[in-house]
Amino acid sequence: MGGRPLTAMNLVAFPIRKMDKAILKEILRGGIDKIQEAGATLVGGHSIEDEELKYGLSVTGLVHPERVISNAGTRPGDILALSKSIGTGILSTAIKGGLADAAVEGNIAASMAMLNRAACDAMLASGGVHACTDVTGFGLIGHLYEMALTGGVTMEVEASRVQLLPQTLDFAAMGMIPAGAYANRSFYERHVAVKRAGTDPLLMALYDPQTSGGLLAAFDPATAIPPEFHPIGRASERGDLPIRIR
Repeated sequence: MGGRPLTAMNLVAFPIRKMDKAILKEILRGGIDKIQEAGATLVGGHSIEDEELKYGLSVTGLVHPERVISNAGTRPGDILALSKSIGTGILSTAIKGGLADAAVEGNIAASMAMLNRAACDAMLASGGVHACTDVTGFGLIGHLYEMALTGGVTMEVEASRVQLLPQTLDFAAMGMIPAGAYANRSFYERHVAVKRAGTDPLLMALYDPQTSGGLLAAFDPATAIPPEFHPIGRASERGDLPIRIR
């Protein structure tokens, strides 16, 4: 949304009787590395013992009220662009199933550890962004739907232009698809015009829930798209459905 992070607080749930404290130490070390990379300051946190490992951050920042970039504001003709490849849900499922190798683990770890800071800075510097959101649990199609609804437009997406993490389609074709992707498809498919079969691997990748996904932005067509983004389609006048996949 164009904000600048100032402070962060750790939020930790850790099974101290089942996992070595060294694991917790590495998690916290990774967190502070990213906090510092983002230009923020760690000011404390909260921790509890839990059977399931959880870690997150509560972040406070600043943005000028007249410069907030929301998921509303997409206009007909806007270029739709993504800052990260997608596929983390499918690849995580393959890892859990014992089918993915170290290269796959490295690829999704690198993607998820990449901050959206550089992409956000480039987007703001372009001077031509009308709307933006981050692609997370609702998948690319879910977040396209939100932007289409708030902007009163139809999102036209060229499926072949959406960049995927390596081997995403291979594992999707094998059925390594998380339950969240099926839930997303069940909810959003009535809003999507598409000729592909419902189980098409590429289509399922577009429904794939993302962890630490990239930015999905709508740029004025007269704006030079920053190199941090790759175009995937454009917005048009609202048609019968809010999303059209070609």
